Amino acid sequence: MKSKQLVIFLITYMVFPFAGIAQQVDFSGATIFFPENKNAQLAKAVQVLQEEIQKRTHISLPATDKLTSKNKLVVAIGVEGRLDKFPEAFKTALSKLPATGKDGYKIVLADNNTIIIAGHDERGALYGVGRLVRKMEMKNGQLLIPGDINMASSPTYPIRGHQLGYRPKTNAYDAWTVAQYDQYIRDLAIFGANSIEILPPRTDDDSTSENMKVPAIKMIAEQSRICKSYGLDVWMWYPNMGSDYTTPDAIKKELEERDKVFSVLPKLDALFVPGGDPGELEPDVLFSWLEKEAVVLHKYHPNAKIWVSPQVFKPSGEWYKKFYELVNREYDWFGGIVYGPWIRTPLPEVKKLVKPSVAIRLYPDITHSYSCQYPIPDLDLAYAMTLGRECINPRPDDEKYIHNLYAPLAQGSISYSEGTNDDVNKFVWSGQDWDPSRPVIETLREYARYFIGPDYTEGVTAGLFALEKNTRGPLLSNEQVQRTLQQWQDMEKSAPQEVLSNPRFQNGLIRAYFDAYTQRRLIYETALERQARNILESAKASGSKPAIAAARNTLSQAHEQPVSPELKERCYALADSLFRSFGAQLTVKKHHAMEGRGNFIDNIDIPLNDALWILDQLNQVEKLATEPERLAAIDQLLHRTDPGPGGFYDNFGNPAAWQRIRAKKTWAEDPGSLESPRVSFGVGLTGVDWVHEIVAKGFEGQTTPLAWMNQVNTLYDTPLEMEYDRLDPNAAYTLKIAYTGRFRSSIKLVADGVTIHNYIRMGTKPLFEFSLPKEVTKDGKVRLTWTCGTEDKGEGERGSQVAEIWLIRK
Repeated sequence: MKSKQLVIFLITYMVFPFAGIAQQVDFSGATIFFPENKNAQLAKAVQVLQEEIQKRTHISLPATDKLTSKNKLVVAIGVEGRLDKFPEAFKTALSKLPATGKDGYKIVLADNNTIIIAGHDERGALYGVGRLVRKMEMKNGQLLIPGDINMASSPTYPIRGHQLGYRPKTNAYDAWTVAQYDQYIRDLAIFGANSIEILPPRTDDDSTSENMKVPAIKMIAEQSRICKSYGLDVWMWYPNMGSDYTTPDAIKKELEERDKVFSVLPKLDALFVPGGDPGELEPDVLFSWLEKEAVVLHKYHPNAKIWVSPQVFKPSGEWYKKFYELVNREYDWFGGIVYGPWIRTPLPEVKKLVKPSVAIRLYPDITHSYSCQYPIPDLDLAYAMTLGRECINPRPDDEKYIHNLYAPLAQGSISYSEGTNDDVNKFVWSGQDWDPSRPVIETLREYARYFIGPDYTEGVTAGLFALEKNTRGPLLSNEQVQRTLQQWQDMEKSAPQEVLSNPRFQNGLIRAYFDAYTQRRLIYETALERQARNILESAKASGSKPAIAAARNTLSQAHEQPVSPELKERCYALADSLFRSFGAQLTVKKHHAMEGRGNFIDNIDIPLNDALWILDQLNQVEKLATEPERLAAIDQLLHRTDPGPGGFYDNFGNPAAWQRIRAKKTWAEDPGSLESPRVSFGVGLTGVDWVHEIVAKGFEGQTTPLAWMNQVNTLYDTPLEMEYDRLDPNAAYTLKIAYTGRFRSSIKLVADGVTIHNYIRMGTKPLFEFSLPKEVTKDGKVRLTWTCGTEDKGEGERGSQVAEIWLIRK
C-alpha cells in the first residue's frame, strides 16, 4: 500500500471506526409523523416508541399529524394501504421493498433523515416499531439508527406467544403488579409475540399467595385489557378441575364458574383445555363438556375457539384412539390441537392421525431443565441437585434447534412458562417463530442491546451462550464454568449501577456465580470423600472407631471450612435483588417460593458427595458390638458397588455407562426423548407418585447413595435396552438392579426374550436380585430390555428407570 493510500485509510478508520459496518444516523432530534392519530392501535405503537426511547435516552420525541419544513428528522408511522397523507417520496421508498403479509412491516431509511415504518396492518406497525427499537443504540442523550435498516419482514408462523400465569406455582409471576405485566407483555410484543396465554383463578394450585398484589380474578381482567391495548390475542389455559362433568348439578356449577371468569375478560380469542394432567377426563366426556363450555364462552366472546390437548397423566391406547377420532369430527367451536409436555404420541405421528384441516399449536416447555419435555442433555447430577428443574436456564442453541425441528408441523406456538427463569428462552422462541432462518445470535444481540444497553451487546450475548455451555457434560471437568464466571465478572467490574441492578443482567450474573460455586464445591467435596474413604480403608490398622471419627471429621470440613464463601454471598445478594426487581422467588423462606419451583438458592449448599449416606452408614456401624463386625461393615460400605471377580457394575448417572445403552434415535433426532433414552433424576418416596427435588432421601425416608439419584430412563412404553458382552459363556450370573426414579412406574425385564421378572411397581424398595438363566449368556453377551406398563394392559406410564446394575459371576 502506497504511503498516501495508507494515510487515507488510517484517517478513515479513526473517523469511521466501524467502516464496513453500517454507519449510524443520529435521530435524537426527530419528530414522529403520525397522521392517523385517531387510530388507537397506531397510537399505541407511537406511545411504545416514545416511552422506550425516553426511558433509555431521556429524549422525548414529539408526535405530529402534519409535516412542515421545520421537521428535519422524521420517524413516519402508518399502515400500508392507508398512506394517502404520506409524501410521495415516502411511498416511493416503501414501494421498493418486497410485499408483506399479516403482522408484517416495512422499515426504510430515506435520505438519512427519515425513517418510515409501514405495517401491513396495525399490529404490523407495532412490530415495525419493535424491530426499530431493537436495532437502535440508545444511551443517555443519544439515539442512533443503523444506516442499513431497510427491510421488509413478515412472520413465518401466525401463532407466537407465551403463557404468563398469575398463580403461586410460578417462580415470579404471582409477585408482579399490573404495571409489570404491562411492561413484560410490551417487551414480548416488541420481539414479535402476538399472543399471551393467561390462567383462571382456579387451577391445580393455591388460589392466592403472600406475593400477590391483587386477587387473581382482577389480575386476569387486567392482563386481558393490556393485551387488547396492544392488539394482541388473548388465550386462556383452563383445566377441568371439577370432580364430575356428567351430572346436571355438577355441570351447572362448572358452567357458572366459567361464566364469571369469561365475563370479566375484555378480550378472549381462544380457550385451551388440556385433556388431563390436571383434570383428566375420558374423551367422550371431555368433548361433550367442551360443547357446553363453548356456549358460555360465546356468550361473551363469540369468535373464540376452543383448543384441546391429548395430554394425560397415565395414557392408554384406547384413550388416544378415541381422542383423535373425536378431533377428526371437528366442530364449529373447535380451534385445533395443542401439542405440549407429557403427550405420548410423537408430533409427526399426530400429524398422520388427524385431518390436514386440523390446526396444531405447539406448547413447548421452555421453562424446565430436566424431567420435562425437552431436558438439558447430559445434565450433571450436581446441577440437577442444586439448580433444580426451574433454575435460570438460558438455552439459546437448544431452543433454536428444538423450535426448528418441530415448528414446520404446526401453526406456531405459545410456550409453557413458570416465570422469569426462562426469560431468554421466550425471546429466542419468539424470534424463531417470526423467522426460523435467523441466527439466534442476532436475537441475543438485540436482547442485550435493548434490555441492558448497547455497550453490553457482545459481552452479554457471549455470556448467555457461555451459560448454556456450563451445563454440557460432567461438571467436575468442565473448564467452561470458570471462563464463564470471568466473562460476567469482567462486565460486572465496570458496569454502572443501572446495569448492576438490571434484572436481566443479574439473571446471567447469578447463574455464573452459582455455577462456579457449585463446581468448586463439587471438586472440594469429591476430594474430601476420597480422603474419608482412604481413612476408612486403613481402619484395620488404626481401629474402626478412630477411623470412623477421622472420616467424620474429614467429611464435616465441607461445611466447617467451606470453599469460596464469597461466591455464595454474591448469590444471596443477587437473589434478594432479583426478588425486588423481577419478582424472582429463589428461596422459600425469604421470597415465598414454592418448593421445587425455582428456589435453587435454597439448594446452594446441598452436599454434592456421598457424605450423607456414608455418615448414616457409619452411625449404624458404630453401634455394632464387636471390632470384627465393625470392620466387616466398613468393608461392605467401601465395596458397595464391587461386582466381584469377573463381574460388571454400571452407574447410569455416569456417562461412561451409556456405552451399554442401545438407542434407536439420537438427541438431535428426538430431543423430547419419546423414542430414545434420557437421563433422569430423583429417588422417590414410598406412597408419593413423584418428587420435585433431588435429595439423598428415598423410599421410607432413609438416606440413599448418590447413584440412586440418577438413572437412565425411557418414557411410556418405549423399551429401554442395554447390552453386556465379554461375559463368560460357561458361567452363571446374578443380576442385581437398583430401581429408583422420580416416578413410581411398573416395569418388566426380559433378557434375550426370556422374562426375568414380570411387572414390578417401583418405589417400594431399591434393590432387586435375579438369577440369569444360563441360556441367555451362553454366547458371552446378553441384551436386557425393560418395558413400562401394567400387568393387564402392558401400556406405558411415565417410563422405565434404572439407576445401577451389577452382573455378579456366581
